[in-house]
Amino acid sequence: MGRMTETVKHLLIINVILFFATQIYGAQMEQWLALWFPKNENFHVWQIVSHMFMHGGLMHIAFNMFALWMFGTPVERVLGRNRFLFVYFSAGLGAVLFQLGYYYFNFLPAQSEMLSTGLSNEQIMQMLSTNQLQDGLTELQVNTLRSVMPEYASIYYARMVGASGCIMGILAAFGMMNPEARLMLIFLPIPIKAKYFIPGIILLDVISAITGQSFFSPSNTAYMAHVGGAITGFIIMWYWKKNQFNQNRWD
Repeated sequence: MGRMTETVKHLLIINVILFFATQIYGAQMEQWLALWFPKNENFHVWQIVSHMFMHGGLMHIAFNMFALWMFGTPVERVLGRNRFLFVYFSAGLGAVLFQLGYYYFNFLPAQSEMLSTGLSNEQIMQMLSTNQLQDGLTELQVNTLRSVMPEYASIYYARMVGASGCIMGILAAFGMMNPEARLMLIFLPIPIKAKYFIPGIILLDVISAITGQSFFSPSNTAYMAHVGGAITGFIIMWYWKKNQFNQNRWD
């Protein structure tokens, strides 16, 4: 593997510093820097980037930083600093786009269903904040709220943290550069070629997002963020490979 590259080292240091800052300042740091669902009052535009440097626990940051070191180092050596950072942050933004798109895909129909019963947005938000049904609701409204409010609330209060989307983009870049490299999961120690391993991981994330069934990640993982990061990294690398990026490094 060799010595860690400079950009990977700096990203790792920033992530670790913010992780320990979160342990000190706790909920306040997470409220400021985690990415909240845009309808939530805690949402701020800077969170689109700041959440990429936040992590939810020791194992979360440990796995992400290990992957950043393992795959980021060889990718940066080939791409150079600027192209590496372009892939890294573009994948992070792609992760946001996919995950928020997935949230809205489920949030808007739930909201529309509640509004169609005659409820107002103000009533919905009040019941959401108090976690109690109002008096005087019709049977249809009560049944609808009990059916869709849990998912509506889970999305409204959802927040994203972590560099996983960025790292999935780097993993895709590594796979494009080294399709014959053999990779394996800690929980499944069977060597698999990168050209099969990475699409397999993406497919598992898609299945997990649709079914809610977790395979190798915690159940609260933003699966579509992983998919968005990987697809973004793949598209960028496919374009650069097609245009012979390795002959025009951004140093």
